[in-house]
Amino acid sequence: MAVELKVPPLGESITEAVVGKWNKKQGESVTADEPLVVLETDKVTIDVPAPAAGSVASIAFKEGDKVRVGDVLGTIEAGAGAAASPAVAAATPAPAQAAAPVAAAPAGSDTRITPTAKKMAEENRVDVGQLKGSGTGGRIMKEDVQGQLNRPSAPPAPAAPSGPRPNAAREERVRMTPLRKRVAERLLQAQSNAALLTTFNEVDMGEVMALRKKYNDKFQAKHGVKLGFMSFFIRASVEALKAFPQINAEIDGEDVIFKHYYDIGVAVSGSRGLVVPVVRDADKLSLADLEKTVGDYGGRARNDKLTMADLTGGTFTITNGGIFGSMLSTPILNPPQTGILGMHNIVERPVARDGQVVIRPIMYIALTYDHRLVDGREAVQFLVRVKECIEDPERLLLDI
Repeated sequence: MAVELKVPPLGESITEAVVGKWNKKQGESVTADEPLVVLETDKVTIDVPAPAAGSVASIAFKEGDKVRVGDVLGTIEAGAGAAASPAVAAATPAPAQAAAPVAAAPAGSDTRITPTAKKMAEENRVDVGQLKGSGTGGRIMKEDVQGQLNRPSAPPAPAAPSGPRPNAAREERVRMTPLRKRVAERLLQAQSNAALLTTFNEVDMGEVMALRKKYNDKFQAKHGVKLGFMSFFIRASVEALKAFPQINAEIDGEDVIFKHYYDIGVAVSGSRGLVVPVVRDADKLSLADLEKTVGDYGGRARNDKLTMADLTGGTFTITNGGIFGSMLSTPILNPPQTGILGMHNIVERPVARDGQVVIRPIMYIALTYDHRLVDGREAVQFLVRVKECIEDPERLLLDI
């Protein structure tokens, strides 16, 4: 019995995805609930499990194809007898007499051609009687029709020798992933719809580094996670957002929505690019809880295990280009937020302290904000508050 493998609901307001990877080939056996195909949306990747045990009878969409919710990705031939590999079938050649009727079957025959392949053949006037199906029992698949369309009708004419050699042979065209397309759209949206301005400051990281060096082993032994810099910057940002609530707000038409909660987005690197999961109610979490949450998000991002819920919302964002070696940058807002904090690498620099030139570990920090709502005074004071909290970390621990 054939069981259809359909595109499941993808999340709120998401109606289409791209087939990222098939984990099984046609004819290979699968177990029930085994991840069979990976779908990529503009936010997350989704594993679609096999609906039944058996073998992959057909694959209707190849990797890179766009699909919509409810589309039939393929079928599973359920039952133990359906799990035979195509190699076994190939070992028993069909009688010569049977080959002729299959090859001569009319284009309208639905028993030896998938609906998708039939539609493609009709639209492109392909004679399916001349095709050899690669599906189970010689069934014609979409890929078989596509292969016929891609077959050149005649050898291409040699290029003219005059002029410079074209670069096409040395170029590679790759379609944008849904995530990259979505990132591009949101960046353009931010630059088109907000009045972006960035202000900078520098932070002496010496006190935080000394605190980490002194307590990291005990911290890790007790909580099972290292004491990093991100938890300090999240706490410092929350304190600054409490002092300057317009940076924790958003513009909605002619209204301003002030958020009296602190859901902090933290940019992390995933397998497909940068994603921004959200640390909920960051003001209520300890340093250990913050480190665990960010660490968990980072691990799941690398393994494509983040969910839509992890990426939804956020009142303010922090991005750390310093882990890649960035000295200074102007981060772009994550709409509809009005502020984003950029962290950078830590470099020993000569600075003046009490009339003396000393070497200190310095980090440049940047705040990009929407000038429609946030004035320069508030933006500068926000960074000063972050600087004070990081340079005197006891204030964060004592909540003063």
